[in-house]
Amino acid sequence: MSADRPSFLTETSLQLLLFGGKGGVGKTSCAAATALRLAPHSPQRAILLVSTDPAHSLADSLAGSSLPANLQVIELDAQECLAVFKRQHGAKLNEIASRGTFLDQDDISSFMDLSLPGLDELMASLEISRWVETRRYQTIVLDTAPTGHTLRLLAMPALIRQWLQALDALLAKHRYMRGLYHAGAKPDELDHFLKELGRSVNQMETLLRDASRSRFVPVMLAEEMSFSETRSLLDELKRAQVPVTDLVINRLYPENECVTCAEGRALQLRVLREISESRVFGHHALWGVPLYPDEVRGTEALAAFWEGITSLLPAALLAPAAQAGAEVPAPPETSLMPTRPWVEAAVAPPSNQQTLLLFAGKGGVGKTTLACATSLRLAQDSPDSEVLLFSTDPAHSLSDCLGVPVGPQLKTICPGLTALEIDAAAEFASFKRQYSEELHLFLKSLLGNMDLAFDREAMERVIDLSPPGLDEVMALTQVMDLLEQGRYRTLVLDAAPTGHLIRLLEMPELIDRWLKVFFGLFLKYQRIFRLPKIAERLVATSKSLKRLRALLTDPTQCALYGVTILTEMAFEETKDLLAAGERTQINVPALLLSLATPPSGCPLCSALERREATIRQRFQGAFPNAAQVLVYRRGEPRGLTPLGGLAQALYVTSTHQSTNHV
Repeated sequence: MSADRPSFLTETSLQLLLFGGKGGVGKTSCAAATALRLAPHSPQRAILLVSTDPAHSLADSLAGSSLPANLQVIELDAQECLAVFKRQHGAKLNEIASRGTFLDQDDISSFMDLSLPGLDELMASLEISRWVETRRYQTIVLDTAPTGHTLRLLAMPALIRQWLQALDALLAKHRYMRGLYHAGAKPDELDHFLKELGRSVNQMETLLRDASRSRFVPVMLAEEMSFSETRSLLDELKRAQVPVTDLVINRLYPENECVTCAEGRALQLRVLREISESRVFGHHALWGVPLYPDEVRGTEALAAFWEGITSLLPAALLAPAAQAGAEVPAPPETSLMPTRPWVEAAVAPPSNQQTLLLFAGKGGVGKTTLACATSLRLAQDSPDSEVLLFSTDPAHSLSDCLGVPVGPQLKTICPGLTALEIDAAAEFASFKRQYSEELHLFLKSLLGNMDLAFDREAMERVIDLSPPGLDEVMALTQVMDLLEQGRYRTLVLDAAPTGHLIRLLEMPELIDRWLKVFFGLFLKYQRIFRLPKIAERLVATSKSLKRLRALLTDPTQCALYGVTILTEMAFEETKDLLAAGERTQINVPALLLSLATPPSGCPLCSALERREATIRQRFQGAFPNAAQVLVYRRGEPRGLTPLGGLAQALYVTSTHQSTNHV
């Protein structure tokens, strides 16, 4: 930990480097800067810089700059990987299914066509495994999606095994019959196909756990919500036995006389003290990167990114403020700065006629904060009408933002406001358990029929061939049921980062088709396949899904509030988000330009403000029909009182726009 450079910049034996963390902390910059650092220092080594984030940022980060000859950049198109996989192996998958069940060819084709599109992360994992196996690249630098998505990628080996077990179950009947009538029969092409896929999975998992060849580098900000999410990420990485030696803390404020910088630095020092006292962080080398005045884009800026890095040794982490038990300086009181605006160009609050509000955007731009503030404002304006604030992000942040424990059960936050963090995995596990139990009970009397016993095993595994997005959509239908019961007037969704949300918005149609195919089995094979409780649940899910789709496409009832920051990369990602909204016919009444630098005479803040003003003009030119609200950086509003202040500043009671102060 006393080295002057992180180990991931110096250890040439590493085959796989993964950069991950909460959205918006600078993962892409860190990954790109590392690849650009490694390539010229080892010109004989082939380096690959690859992104697995559905909302890619690598091209925006590199900004069209020329690259070293030994560095290749790929923004992995999981859908294209899937298309290639289907072209190569689709016939094998259909044959596997046809050998093992009473389903006919049409049934099988429908299931395979609808289950594979949700397996894009599986395809990405297999593609990375193939690159590692062939040693085409000596080092692969991976820019991962925000935490929730990354955890799904790390869990992919287990999910692929589950998928392979489902396919293997479909082959079991044929394998038994082959051995019964052909003694000594050898494994055929399909057996080898599954074995080869399993070998690739095992190889990838072994690599992820090998500290001599692979390393995960968490990237974070010295902010409470980032600290909390990173702590959870480290716990998950430890549980998965993924090695971590270094941790990057990005965008640290300098020590100067600027009020904005002093406020930011004081808040960061408090979080740094928490980091230094946390046992979870204690085993890792901590590295600090300063807040740069210019956006880190292009090879020149990226190549210089690590030049400002400093080692944050625990003994000197907060020196001199934390020495000898000294108190960390408190941030300046906002009440002493009445001239500092919080919001510019405030708008009217959402109409009370709207039922569903989605707060969406790039990770780390303040979606959760603004969704919480808006929910509080709606509850305060109409205390007799209930508001439900809920999250679909696999890495939930509502609890950290509200300062109140929130989980998968409805939690009253204040009069008129309830919160919920959806546990999609648990909801889907419940569905699978009910399906398996009812299938077992129905076929129990028919045991002894060898053919049906194999079919039962195969039909139990059919659920494992469902699109992975089914769990989230089924969880969303829970919320629709609450709405149908009349318990809530307004639903406010704190959505997962852009790429994850875009897939979720486009998933209901696919899931609806899957449900129709699955339910069709009950009608087609009703004499041997009677599961009344599951059938009832699927019917209810289908009805809720139709209500959700109708709600999403009704501009009078649904609105998407795009949350973004004033950077070039965020601008490009916002364009993708709004394009997805247009495809799915979702109304976008406003853009919330978050975390803007307030006016200041400080050289650093002035440079940031000039840069942001240029990007703001681009937003105004690109999205002239959406109201654009500027939300200034004001510490980290956590808890009901600070959020309530932001809520009052964010919205005016008339259509008159203004600049709001605290």
